[in-house]
Amino acid sequence: MDILKKYFADFTPDQEKKFAALKELYQEWNEKINVISRKDLDNFYLHHVLHSLSIATKFNFAPGMEIMDLGAGGGFPGVPLAIFFPETKFHLVDSINKKLKVVNEVSTALGLINLTTQHSRAEEIKNRQFDVVVSRAVAPLKDLWRWSKPLIRKNKTAAGTDKPNGLICLKGGDLSNEIFESGCKPFVWEIEKIFPEPYFEQKYVLYQPIK
Repeated sequence: MDILKKYFADFTPDQEKKFAALKELYQEWNEKINVISRKDLDNFYLHHVLHSLSIATKFNFAPGMEIMDLGAGGGFPGVPLAIFFPETKFHLVDSINKKLKVVNEVSTALGLINLTTQHSRAEEIKNRQFDVVVSRAVAPLKDLWRWSKPLIRKNKTAAGTDKPNGLICLKGGDLSNEIFESGCKPFVWEIEKIFPEPYFEQKYVLYQPIK
């Protein structure tokens, strides 16, 4: 929790309470349904929560916006972002139902009324669109974009707005070939420059706007 306060000084009391409760909730559920490795659990706030919140340093999700977390797994980045943006709606989607059970139990314990889940593959979702799709290390960018693009509504927002409209993903390693093969031209930020911690070396936030 200290690592969060190192970089975020303006949590509300409610946000601070919920972030403080996260690790114990995940430890409890991880013993029943393994969704986080032991190594990552030992570094829970750095590896999962702060990593997820790197998105919040670059983008403002306004009240009422709808965000889908594609391949949400155990709830990252969706759960930390739902705490950070309590008036934004988050819909966490994963093809493995047991992982969503953990998300649902954690969400219920925290009282996250802005978070819903769906057991599905992204390509199976019909008749629903979102302002933004977020994802963390789920698949190559070309696949993420192919799955996400039909699910993103095109918003006609005013020039200069900081509200994103597209795909935001967290990725690591050498991305040059992956970006080339995707045909995308994303904005790329180095997380190590946002949070100067060794863990974030060669980890990035990518943003591909919808056209």
